[in-house]
Amino acid sequence: MKNELMEKTHNTHSNFATACLDSCLRLMERIAKVKQAVLNEFHDTLDAHNQMLHLAVNEAEALAWETDYPHLVFPALAHEKAEEVTSWESRQREIKRAQSQRPQISQNYFTQAFLTR
Repeated sequence: MKNELMEKTHNTHSNFATACLDSCLRLMERIAKVKQAVLNEFHDTLDAHNQMLHLAVNEAEALAWETDYPHLVFPALAHEKAEEVTSWESRQREIKRAQSQRPQISQNYFTQAFLTR
């Protein structure tokens, strides 16, 4: 009788552990799919900053795992981080465009302006 009870307890623990492991694996698969979907969505948007996109999505994943519900937090957070990278990249293009359109003033101009005062 004691052996039967121990066997039932062992089976219950084994079944519970297996269920937990399966649940964790499914959760990790879902997060990986969302991660790839976000990377795919923003891949064409960014020119040369795909590494920054990967870093931003990895950061979102790390932050999501710190919560009680990473599968709920991660999709929105990853999308938000990817949008921030896209916004940053767009601002960088604007700055480069503005700098290239600005007339170039030579060093001599500043020297002459200073000396004529």
